[in-house]
Amino acid sequence: MSLFRRSAGSSMTRRLILSLTFAMTFLWLLAVGLGLVVMEEELAEIFDGTLQDTAERLVPLVVDDLEHRCMLAGPADDRPSAAPQQLQTGNSSGDQEYLIYQVRDPSGRVLIRSHDAPEKAFDTPLKAGFWKDATYQFYTATSDDAQVFIQVADAFENREEAVREGAIALFLPLVFLIPVSGMVIWLVVRRAVRPVGELRREIETKDGGNMEPIDASMLPDELQPIAISVNLLMTRLRTALDAEREFTSNSAHELRTPIAGALAQTQMLITELTESSSRHRAGQIEASLTRLSHLAEKLLQLSRAEAGIGITDKPADLSRVLDMVLTDFWRSMADPTRLVFHRTADAQLTGPFSEDAFAIVLRNLIENALVHGTAGEPVEVFLENGGPVRIVNDAPTMTEAELAAIRKRFSRGKTEAAGSGLGLSIVERLLAQMNGRLVLVSPASGRNDGFEARIFLS
Repeated sequence: MSLFRRSAGSSMTRRLILSLTFAMTFLWLLAVGLGLVVMEEELAEIFDGTLQDTAERLVPLVVDDLEHRCMLAGPADDRPSAAPQQLQTGNSSGDQEYLIYQVRDPSGRVLIRSHDAPEKAFDTPLKAGFWKDATYQFYTATSDDAQVFIQVADAFENREEAVREGAIALFLPLVFLIPVSGMVIWLVVRRAVRPVGELRREIETKDGGNMEPIDASMLPDELQPIAISVNLLMTRLRTALDAEREFTSNSAHELRTPIAGALAQTQMLITELTESSSRHRAGQIEASLTRLSHLAEKLLQLSRAEAGIGITDKPADLSRVLDMVLTDFWRSMADPTRLVFHRTADAQLTGPFSEDAFAIVLRNLIENALVHGTAGEPVEVFLENGGPVRIVNDAPTMTEAELAAIRKRFSRGKTEAAGSGLGLSIVERLLAQMNGRLVLVSPASGRNDGFEARIFLS
């Protein structure tokens, strides 16, 4: 029963194939077993019928033969000889006879016997009908005057041989039929469950960027309710996501203008204040507004990422986007020499990727490297021909657990620098839409420390 027990992670197709194969094999073996029982009974009836028919047919022949011999022998030789007469049956091949017989008188003396019959009388009562011992099945037939008894014997070995050969004839095809049937069952089951796999793949493609309904009309009747339920669920989820994205986007847009205005007024206030305590408090307000402005910007990027801006079919030259992003950073940095760009000769980065999405990815990773890397140490950007885009900064070595933790939304590593904890979440979301991936490595390649982010685009 363990073969049919459902286990976690087991394949429905495999269970179905094994169940059908074992059930079919069991039924075939049961049918062959029942067939053997019936065949054994029928063969026994046939052998018994042949035994009886042979004995009864021999009776008139033997009686006539004995009377003829008595007439030829005359009155002086009326008594048969003491030694039984052995008949030559023409069995020149030397094979053992299937049926043997003895002709006996009322005293039990053997008058005539077949070629393979023993000289000693059968240990069988002189009574018409069937009788058996451990070796033979006998049938005794008598003449009308009950003076001649013909006993025909059939060895049970002959019957067992017939049953054995019949069993081989029945079981031997199963050796080939079971594997062939298993293959046929495998093909039929795989074809039957193919719609289940197609439905599974359709469901797997559904995410925040692909919420299109599943076409349930092409599915079997058994799977259509599942597809309809998934479509209803996706409709509700799409409505909730759209409302969340709209709220995030509108909130970020609405916050940008007042935050920018408040920040400008605070900066003007700082220039007008003369007392150090007042300037310090105004500086704290400016820092808080700057962080709030940064958070609003990240929320806008997250909203765009959730909207699926990374999905596109148009080819783009992303190396040009990389140049533009680096130029923007260099223009805004107090020390542009801290950001170093390494590009191998003829290095290209093209493909059906969104330029806006790639620009957001680069800005977040380079900004993280500049903000969270060791102050004053260079941040290096590598573009190699046929390889990933690598962004390397100096930093203490991080463990695998720490690298996994900073990937979570609103999670930040061991750093004193300001940040929202959304940058890597935005990057991974956009790269997933671009069929890419982000790999974080610490220590960096060729170093004993540092942090490295690799962008792979397929």
